[in-house]
Amino acid sequence: MAQAKRKNPKEKKATGDRAPAGLTHLDAARRPTMVDVSDKAVTRRSATAEARIKLPSSVARALAATGHRTRKGPVFDTAIIAGVQAVKRTHELIPFCHPLPIEHCDIDIDAQKTRVTIRCTVATTHKTGVEMEALTGATAAALTIYDMCKALSHDIVIESVRLLDKLGGRRNVSRRR
Repeated sequence: MAQAKRKNPKEKKATGDRAPAGLTHLDAARRPTMVDVSDKAVTRRSATAEARIKLPSSVARALAATGHRTRKGPVFDTAIIAGVQAVKRTHELIPFCHPLPIEHCDIDIDAQKTRVTIRCTVATTHKTGVEMEALTGATAAALTIYDMCKALSHDIVIESVRLLDKLGGRRNVSRRR
């Protein structure tokens, strides 16, 4: 099968070679491409993402009674470790993410009755942001909680995963509530 010919990534794009507006991971021919960050400035960048889980009442009671442990081990501590590992490997999971030197990663888990909120904050000093890393970390932590509790119930629901804020680079985003 013939391979699509790619231009030298260091060459400047001509006006006609630009991707459709807003779609940075597509070239002018609408083929997938990694964003060229070689001309971007190195700045401090951070992002926070949140995942929310709804537990059945029986699972919430069981976790509260055991100090958030199951036969597999400490649920929230394991989720934190899984989230940090996922942050560091995001570029291996998401095809067009650049590998980044992660300088900070903090995962906070707050359990309130049948609701679990996971917040993952990531920071680096680099040419591209870390929102995908924060989203991946929060998601992996949520999936780990599901995995560790599924023997108690398969009615656990990961309700949402969203970006709360992103700082550094061209655009800042803030949705904290």
